[in-house]
Amino acid sequence: MMSATRTAPAISRAADRGRPRSSEQANRRLKWTMLAPALAFVGLMIVFPLAFTLNLSLTDAFGAVNAGKGYVGPRNFGDALTDSRRFWPAVERTALFTVGAVLIETVLGLALAMLMRKPFRGIRWVRTVLIIPLLTTPVAVGILWLLILDPTNGIANHLLASVGIPPQEFLGSVTQSLPILMLIDVWQWTPMMTLLLLAGLSTLPEEPEEAAHVDGAGLWQRFRYVVLPMLVPTLATAVVLRSIDALKTFDILYATKGPGGGSSFEVETLNIYAYGLTFDYQEYGLASAVLVLFTLAIIGVVALLRRRPGRGSA
Repeated sequence: MMSATRTAPAISRAADRGRPRSSEQANRRLKWTMLAPALAFVGLMIVFPLAFTLNLSLTDAFGAVNAGKGYVGPRNFGDALTDSRRFWPAVERTALFTVGAVLIETVLGLALAMLMRKPFRGIRWVRTVLIIPLLTTPVAVGILWLLILDPTNGIANHLLASVGIPPQEFLGSVTQSLPILMLIDVWQWTPMMTLLLLAGLSTLPEEPEEAAHVDGAGLWQRFRYVVLPMLVPTLATAVVLRSIDALKTFDILYATKGPGGGSSFEVETLNIYAYGLTFDYQEYGLASAVLVLFTLAIIGVVALLRRRPGRGSA
């Protein structure tokens, strides 16, 4: 009898341990069942195009994607990486455009976010005006600035003439085109950085800044040693998102300078270069290799930007 009474609680405890485990397994199966359609969609819409592009990059496809093609291995990658006339200058322009535009947008966006952090009279109107560039498509922005910066009839040269500055070629100049397009990108996307950083500022606790103010810290000291360190996660996320978007910029460049990024390829980035290889020269194998290299570069940039100081030493 004693042994029977002892084994009964043991059996009961084993049964109790089995119930949560089976329930957890059921929940896990339900989770994967619910996720399956989304995963299938991701696989179909993302993995398949990437795999198709990678496969095409290993062929000598030319003239038509469905035309007969043979596998040439990594030859297209070698041709791209040894092309010092078009590929590497396009890489340099892509990096210069991305770094310059994102840096200016981050500084201006942070400054505007700090100015709008505290409510003031008319702040709703300021925010409304601020998001107007975001509501305009990049192609429309390009056409708008083409009209403004037209060397003959554009309002920009008329304004410069009124202050005694000689007329400029603007987008018609080989040397001025890329910096001006960076400024156009800054005009359109600084509001996005401002809104992201303003949202981050609104979530910061006020107590640390108030304590620093009581201790005698000035405005710059409070920003440098209190606000900015707390804002770093939001700032890093905003920079990553904007950097990815800037790397992929195509619409404004093509709308303002056309195929090849201008007559001298002055604004030809990797996107413009790959587009030209595909639709102008129909070199699908080489274009696919360039796109694969571009994708790897974007992944590398994201991984680099997502690293935080001290993570490796932790």
